[in-house]
Amino acid sequence: MYRSQSRNEPGFAAGFASGFAGGMPPMGDMPAPGAGRPMSGPRGTGGILLPLERRGHTPPQDLVERRAQLAAGVTAGQWRTEPMPHDTFVGGAGGPIGGRALVRALRFRPPGRIRGRVLHFHGGAFRLGCPDMEGPFAAALAARCDVEVAMPSYRLAPEHPFPSGLADAMTALLTMAREGGVGQHRVPLILSGSSAGAGLAAALAVLAAQEHIPVDGLVLLSPFLDLTLSGQSYHYNAGTDQLFSLESAMNAAQLYLQGSDPTHPLASPLYAPLYGLPPTLISVGSGEVLADDARRFCQQLMGYGVPAALSEVPGMEHVAVVRSPHLTGSAETFAAVASMVDDLTRP
Repeated sequence: MYRSQSRNEPGFAAGFASGFAGGMPPMGDMPAPGAGRPMSGPRGTGGILLPLERRGHTPPQDLVERRAQLAAGVTAGQWRTEPMPHDTFVGGAGGPIGGRALVRALRFRPPGRIRGRVLHFHGGAFRLGCPDMEGPFAAALAARCDVEVAMPSYRLAPEHPFPSGLADAMTALLTMAREGGVGQHRVPLILSGSSAGAGLAAALAVLAAQEHIPVDGLVLLSPFLDLTLSGQSYHYNAGTDQLFSLESAMNAAQLYLQGSDPTHPLASPLYAPLYGLPPTLISVGSGEVLADDARRFCQQLMGYGVPAALSEVPGMEHVAVVRSPHLTGSAETFAAVASMVDDLTRP
């Protein structure tokens, strides 16, 4: 079982201003906000367009085999939860940005009244994975915080390169926003993701701010945010990260981008204008190759005046919290996520 804080304990969000202000290194070596695409509109927040979707190509045989192994695990009930999630579809009502008419999504609901909603995107380097494999994390968060956690089955590369997965993410967001109501009766909505799913969540938050879609919080777990792969932690953490590597990241970026600009702000949110993003929690293991993605994005957020906190856990593996509650750093990370969700959904 996941161990988490009580709702009555001090909230995590209160630590944004006091616990992290002034504690980050200087930003002189940061990439320029919005690099890679000219921006327009007030304060640089408008004018980011979702590129047209493109036809991809068939996956390599090793990826086909890995997907088959994952599907076998789902069939065998490897990630089965009790109660079972609602297997649904989201979308169908159109919106200002493209996407499929319907996107499959697993919904994990609490036993009582829903205090808020979390839209969570699974990891898998844009080319692998499914909502089922992060179901135990979603079920635990739903029960702990009295929230509904929805996890879309977005399209994967290389059959569906950038921006297809993000278009599906927008379809899911528009549905969740409609269901959440408006005005004083609106239910808080939090975006969340792990690894590549965190990259989608961050890009979606940028689009939401531009389109004035209310989002109350953002949770990024071991985020993959820079497809230029410029982080130095790819090199100095190569010996400590057993689950991800520069070679894996290069393969993922190639299959996902298929010729698109790696600095496009919706492919690499590190290069996006971050005005208007909600309070953000970023979690990463200090020995991960993606540690620099997390650190630099936190710096960027703070530079834009966004409340942001970086939880860097020594010895924690890549996306440990969604893989097992028993891994180093999982309980600590789950407690931080739950505390932030509490603060944002508490009546």
